[in-house]
Amino acid sequence: MKLNIAYPSTGAQKSVSIEDKLKVRCFMDKRMGQEVVADTLGDEYKGYVFKITGGNDTEGFPMMQGVATPHRVRLLLNKDSGCYYPKREGERKRKSVRGCIVAEDISSLQLIIVKKGDNEIPGLTDVSIPSRKGPKRASNIRKLFKLAKEDDVRRYVIRREVPGKNGKKARSKAPKIQRLVTPTSVARQKALRMDNVKRHERAAKEREEYQKLLVQRSAAKRSSKASSKVSEKPTTTTKPVATTAATTKPAATKPVAKTAASKK
Repeated sequence: MKLNIAYPSTGAQKSVSIEDKLKVRCFMDKRMGQEVVADTLGDEYKGYVFKITGGNDTEGFPMMQGVATPHRVRLLLNKDSGCYYPKREGERKRKSVRGCIVAEDISSLQLIIVKKGDNEIPGLTDVSIPSRKGPKRASNIRKLFKLAKEDDVRRYVIRREVPGKNGKKARSKAPKIQRLVTPTSVARQKALRMDNVKRHERAAKEREEYQKLLVQRSAAKRSSKASSKVSEKPTTTTKPVATTAATTKPAATKPVAKTAASKK
């Protein structure tokens, strides 16, 4: 089994290969995040306490925290689950991962020294590798240099020299300070708040004008309906006038029957 050991105090890392399975039996059936006493690895590791942070099996599949199995499983992963980096927004994929329990088919383990033992480990605890980059956040810079809140953090940013290539002049680089409060940032935040207030006031004014317009339109609609009802109301009818005899037509007379004398 291959052990990748890191010591955060010095910033050093070291890879150790151990072929004897009896020596690495202290890691068997342990989970990610557990602390293990490494006395069985050898006399040089006596008193050391390691913390398991990850591992890979013989075929390269990584161990995944939260999967409480000692074997390989297939899970539907997204960008928040870990062990998978999607290429598109919202993409998911079913992939094979190892459980968080260490088994015999684990080929490499990632360990961190939690407690230092009696002896020094060559190349790990007896060397000091300074950090390549300094802190980036303003609060961390104040914590590193023990600055007060009134001190200017920009004067204490750790710069690093970058050598020039192809005959170019060397230059220095420094990280952009995060969460830095300056008069410019305060003025910018104040301007944004004022814009929000003005936008809300404008929206309230437009809403009030729109309500007034609705009231006017509804009043005009009611008045138009009332006028249309008045125009459609029927007029009063007058009684017919009695006609005289002169104006009336003569009644039709029936033909007189012929008598016997008239026939002669």
